[in-house]
Amino acid sequence: MGNFCSISISCDKLLSGCLDFAFRKAVYISKLKENIDGLKIAVEELTDLRNDVTRRVKVDEEQQLKRLDQVQRWILRAEAAIDKANELLREGSQEIERLCLRGYCSKNYKSSYRFAKEVDKRLRDVADLKANGDFEVVAERVPAASGVPRPSEPTVGLESTFNQVWTFLREEKQVGIVGLYGMGGVGKTTLLTQINNESLKTLDYFDIVIWVVVSKDLKLNTIQESIGRKIGCSDDLWKNKSLDEKSVDIFTALRHKRFVMLLDDIWERVDLKKLGVPLPDMKNGSKVVFTTRSEEICGLMDADKTVRVNCLEGDHAWDLFRKKVGDQTLGGHPDIPELARDVASECGGLPLALITIGRAMACKKTPQEWRHAIQVLRKSASKFSGMGDEVFPLLKFSYDNLSKQKIRNCFLYCSLFPEDFLINKNDLIDYWIGEGILDGSDGREVVENWGYHFIGCLLHACLLEDKDDCVRMHDVIRDMALWIASDIERDQQNFFVQTGAQSSKAPEVGKWEGGRKVSFMANHIEHLSETPNCSNLQTLFLGSIHLKKISRGFFQFMPKLTVLDLSNNNSLLGLPRDVWKLVSLQYLNLSRTGIKELPTELNELVKLRYLNLEYTHSLYLLPHGVISGFPMMHVLRMFRCGSSEQAAEDCILSRDESLVEELQCLEKLNMLTVTIRSAAALERLSSFQGMQSSTRVLYLELFHDSKLVNFSSLANMKNLDALHICHCGSLEELQIDWEGELQKMQAINNLAQVATTERPFRSLSSVYVENCLKLSNLTWLILAQNLTFLRISNCPKLVELASVEKLPEVPELVENLNPFAKLKAVELLSLPNLKSFFWNALPLPSVKDVRVVDCPFLDKRPLDTSRASQ
Repeated sequence: MGNFCSISISCDKLLSGCLDFAFRKAVYISKLKENIDGLKIAVEELTDLRNDVTRRVKVDEEQQLKRLDQVQRWILRAEAAIDKANELLREGSQEIERLCLRGYCSKNYKSSYRFAKEVDKRLRDVADLKANGDFEVVAERVPAASGVPRPSEPTVGLESTFNQVWTFLREEKQVGIVGLYGMGGVGKTTLLTQINNESLKTLDYFDIVIWVVVSKDLKLNTIQESIGRKIGCSDDLWKNKSLDEKSVDIFTALRHKRFVMLLDDIWERVDLKKLGVPLPDMKNGSKVVFTTRSEEICGLMDADKTVRVNCLEGDHAWDLFRKKVGDQTLGGHPDIPELARDVASECGGLPLALITIGRAMACKKTPQEWRHAIQVLRKSASKFSGMGDEVFPLLKFSYDNLSKQKIRNCFLYCSLFPEDFLINKNDLIDYWIGEGILDGSDGREVVENWGYHFIGCLLHACLLEDKDDCVRMHDVIRDMALWIASDIERDQQNFFVQTGAQSSKAPEVGKWEGGRKVSFMANHIEHLSETPNCSNLQTLFLGSIHLKKISRGFFQFMPKLTVLDLSNNNSLLGLPRDVWKLVSLQYLNLSRTGIKELPTELNELVKLRYLNLEYTHSLYLLPHGVISGFPMMHVLRMFRCGSSEQAAEDCILSRDESLVEELQCLEKLNMLTVTIRSAAALERLSSFQGMQSSTRVLYLELFHDSKLVNFSSLANMKNLDALHICHCGSLEELQIDWEGELQKMQAINNLAQVATTERPFRSLSSVYVENCLKLSNLTWLILAQNLTFLRISNCPKLVELASVEKLPEVPELVENLNPFAKLKAVELLSLPNLKSFFWNALPLPSVKDVRVVDCPFLDKRPLDTSRASQ
C-alpha cells in the first residue's frame, strides 16, 4: 500500500486572511485624498527646509568653509524626494476622480491601490527627511595642506643659485617677486623643486607652499583650480564658479596667510590680481617665485629680483655627466674617461643634454663606441639617441614662441657660424641687411635699432648669450637650430653647414648645391675648383677657410646668391672675372683677404648694398668707376683699405680726392668706414653733407707735408664713432675753431630744448693716436664729451695732452665742459716727454682701466695712480 499525505486548511482562517488583506487595501484607498493633501504640505515644508540648509551652506562656503558630507547627502536625498513627490502630486487629481463609494472603492481598484501605497511611502520619506534636516552645523573649516613635497634628485652645481634665491625668500623683506630665467633644460624647474621642498621643511616661516605648473597654454581657470586644491576649494561646485568668484575666494583664503607661490614655466605675463593672489609685500611677508625662459617676462611680472640660471661650469658639468654614465662604464677601459670628457664638453654644460647623453652612454663599454658618439655629436647631433626626440623638441618651444618669423630667421642665421664663434653684433646686423631681413634704406640708426631689437629678443629668450659687443650661440642651441633649419623646416630653410671641421676640400657638390644657405667657415679649403649648379643658393659663407683660389666658373650658376662672405682668407689674391654673374648679390665681404685688385666687372653688381674691403692691405688696383657704380650701396667699409705706397696710377687709392668724388655718388650710403691719406681729401670728405652723417670710422694716415690740419669740419660728423690718426710724420697740430665751437656749445646749453646731438664730436667714443712724431698736443679732445677709450703711443713731442693755453679767453665755458667725464679706459705708451694729462688734477670719475708705459714724466694724479700700471 502507498503512503498518503493530506493538508487540512481551516475555512475560517482563509476567509479571515482574505478579508484582512482587502481591508488594508481599502484603508490605503480611503486615505488617498487625505495623504495627497498631507504630502503637498510636507513637500512644501521640505522644500523650504532644503532651501534654508542650502543657503546656510553657501554662506559658510564663502567663508572658505567646506560643507559636511552628511549635509551634502541630505540635500541630494531631499532634492530627489521632492522631485518624486511632485511627480505623484501631478497625478493625484486623476486618481482621486477614480474613487467611488465615498472614497472607499475605485473604478480601477488595482491602480488606485498601488498609487495610494506609493503616496503613503513618499509621505513617510518626506517626514523622515524633515525630521533629520535640523542641522546645527552645515560646514566646517578644513585645514589646507601646507604643501606637497615633490620628487627630486640631488642637484649638481645649483647650490650658489639656490642660496641666492633662498636669501631673497627668507632674509630680504623688500623682495616679494623673484624671477628665475634661463634657456630650456638648464635646471630652472629642478631649482624650483628644491625651493618647494626646502620651504616645506621650514613651515614656521611660511603657512602654505603652493606649486602651480603654468606652461605655454596659459589658462587662468586652470591655475585657479591648482591654487584651489591647496586651499581646500576643489569640489565641483567651486570649479563651476566664475573667474571673478574664484578670485575672491582665493584672495579671502590667502590674505591673512604668509604663503610662497611657485609658478613653473611661464611664457607670458600671469596677472596675479586676476587670479586673486594677494601681491607680496613687506607687511604680509609672502613670496612669489616663477621660472621662465624669457628675461622679458621677468619685467612683465614686476619681479623685484631676477636670477639667471646658467649652464654648469666644467667640474659641475662633468660630475653630473659622470653620475649618469656610472663609474662601472667609466672604469671599463682606460681610454674611456678622457673620451667621456670630450662627450661631456659637447653638451656645453646644459644639464638636460648632460643627463640625456649620459644615460645613453651608460651602456657603451668600448672606446670605439665613445669615439663614434663624439663624431655623431659633432657632425649631426640630432641623430644621437635622445637628442632629436627629447632634447631638441623641448628647446624648440623657445624658438616657436618668438613673436615674428623675421626673428626666427635671425636666430637660425646664427647657426651658420662655427661653434663658440663670437658674432659681432654690428656685423650680424650687416648680414641681415644683406639678406633683406632688415631694410637698410630706412637709415643706419633706424636699421641698427631694429637689429638690436631682434638681438635683444633672442637674448631675452636665452637663445643667444651676450658677450659685450658680440653674441654667442650655445653649442646645444646651435645644434637645435641646425636641426630645425636642415630637417624640421627643410622645405623653407634648407641649411647645409659644415664648419670648424678643418676639411682640406669642399664637401661633394651634390651634398650642398641644393641648399639655400651654405657655410664652410673655419675649414682648410684652399681651392674651389668645381662648377656647382646652385639654383636656390642665397647665402654662401667661405670665411676663414685658408682659401687661395676660386676657379673660373664657380659662380656661374648661382643666380639667386645674395650674400657672399670671403673674409679672413689672407692667401686669396683675386676674384674670378665671372663674379659679375652674381646678379642678385647684395652683400660682399672681402675684408682681411690678400686680394690685390678688384675687377672692373664688379660694377655689374648693381644690387650690391654692402661691400667690405677693410684690412685689404694688398689692394693696389681699385679702378675708377667701380665704387661709384653701386647705386644701391648702403654700407661701405674701407677702413685700412689698400696702400698708397703701391697703388696703381689709375687706382682711386692713389689719389684720395678721386675716392671722395666716387663716394659722393653713393646717394643711399648711410654707413662708411674709410681711410684718408691727405688733408685735402679730408677737408672735401668732411664738407660733404652726406659724408658727415654716414662716416662712422676714420683712419687718417701719412698726410705728407701737412703740419697743420683743420679739425673743425670733423666736429660736425655727427655719427663718427672711432678716429685713428696714425703715421702722420709731419703733423704738428690739429686746429680747431675754438671760439666758434665753444659759442655753439654755449648756445646749446642756453636752450634746454636743444639736445646734445648738436655738440661737436657728439658720437666720438674711441680715439687712437699712434706714431705721430711731431704732434705736440691734443687739446681738441676736451670737446669729445662722449669719449670712452683713448690710446696714444709713440708721440715723442707730446708734452701736454690738453693745454689750457690753446683755449680762448672764455674760462666759464671751459669750466662747463667737464672733459673726459665718460672716459673708461686710457692707454699711454712710449710718450717720453708727456708731463700732464690735462690741467685739472682731480681723478677722472669713470676711468676703470689705465695702462701707462714709458711715460717717465707724467703726472698720473688725474688717472688715479692706484689703477695705473707702470
